[in-house]
Amino acid sequence: MNKSKRTEIFARLRAENPEPKTELEYSSPFELLVAVALSAQATDVSVNKATRKLFPVANTPATILALGEDGLKQYIKTIGLFNSKASNVIKMCQLLLERHDGEVPQTREELVALPGVGRKTANVVLNTAFRQPAMAVDTHIFRVSNRTKIAPGKNVDEVEQRLMRLVPKEFLMDAHHWLILHGRYVCVARKPKCAACLIEDLCEFKDKTSD
Repeated sequence: MNKSKRTEIFARLRAENPEPKTELEYSSPFELLVAVALSAQATDVSVNKATRKLFPVANTPATILALGEDGLKQYIKTIGLFNSKASNVIKMCQLLLERHDGEVPQTREELVALPGVGRKTANVVLNTAFRQPAMAVDTHIFRVSNRTKIAPGKNVDEVEQRLMRLVPKEFLMDAHHWLILHGRYVCVARKPKCAACLIEDLCEFKDKTSD
């Protein structure tokens, strides 16, 4: 795919959704960090249901730590893998208080050093909370990048590197949100909705659907 085609793709996505946002609900960098950590292998809808009850009660490292692991589990038990997630969030809160005065760090290196925080989670926080250009490649972005040929790659790291290099600079800050929303609602896994896709004529996917 050439540069002009990529530019037109992102221009259209921006025109349709000028200020894309994450579907996770949060009101601080810490709330976002917890929500993203909880969202691994779970839907944003299920995470939001849990955090709507949790955050009014505890939304800082100190207040979540005060709940304890068992207390936290009561709020997040409807989310997949809640046992290990509760353990990681409690350890994360301890480290944030010990090393960062309870503040969420703003570098990838410091973020991935926290329990339960991988590169993808760190990239979401850097991009969404701190407005740094970063690309968190999940299953949706991996699929869209490969299917459209915007930035094909064999694994998530390869796709991340290519997107960071190939997405035109003016679109880089919000590209993560546009791609994830496109993958979630239009370029879906089983049968992409090509007939309803605003970049269908630019996409290089060979097996387009007609209905």
